Amino acid sequence: MFKILKYSFFDLTRSRWAYIYTAFFFLFTVSLLWLSGGMSKVVISLMNVILVLVPLIATMFGVMYYYNSREFTELLLAQPIRRTTIFFGQYLGLALSLSISLLLGVGLPFVLYGIFGSPEVWNFMMLLIVGVFLSFIFSAIAFFIALRNENHIKGFGLAILVWLFFAVIYDGLFLLALSLFSDYPLEQFAIGASMFNPIDLSRVLILLKLDISALMGFTGAVIQKFLGTALGMAVSLTVLSVWVILPAWGIRRVANHKDF
Repeated sequence: MFKILKYSFFDLTRSRWAYIYTAFFFLFTVSLLWLSGGMSKVVISLMNVILVLVPLIATMFGVMYYYNSREFTELLLAQPIRRTTIFFGQYLGLALSLSISLLLGVGLPFVLYGIFGSPEVWNFMMLLIVGVFLSFIFSAIAFFIALRNENHIKGFGLAILVWLFFAVIYDGLFLLALSLFSDYPLEQFAIGASMFNPIDLSRVLILLKLDISALMGFTGAVIQKFLGTALGMAVSLTVLSVWVILPAWGIRRVANHKDF
């Protein structure tokens, strides 16, 4: 698995898209730090971009990489290598390359700007942590979708639909439910519903770390009371880990039962 992971990782890091991905975040972060008056504002601005762009790029890269490396995968499948070893190696190589591109693109400008001497360092670290989690989660979802669908168009379509659901549609349905049942106590429902969307959960974690839970509406106080504690943070990070494990388990299941 390590050899396949290493090959996939270096293959992707040599891709021009990896350089574009890193350069975009680097230039965007430098611009924000130069134009903004404080690091807290930069973290908030980056949050809005990372929570949308990182899942989209991870989803598209995952589907593209699987379909483009199909011939190489078939060659590996003809060798005495376990299927899960092949696909987990490719998946981890993809997720690691995307994560490192994000860390370099966002991290270097902050380091040069002196983030480790700033009180915003923990907010910055939480931003990077959720970015890495989202890279692993949506890369795994993308691989799972591609494994289930041999048709390229169908695979791309489903991948975009999944990203659109978590990034846009889920929030709309969530707000609609809060509006329709506003006469009922929905604070516990809001906490539970945020766990079923990794993007929403990541947003809540960053907002809580920034201590601006009031931006989350009337449920902000309850969310702050639970997720703002050390136990709540641990539960949230555990849920994000489960979001990584579930599609990875799906990859293993499909790979073992799929007739290539």
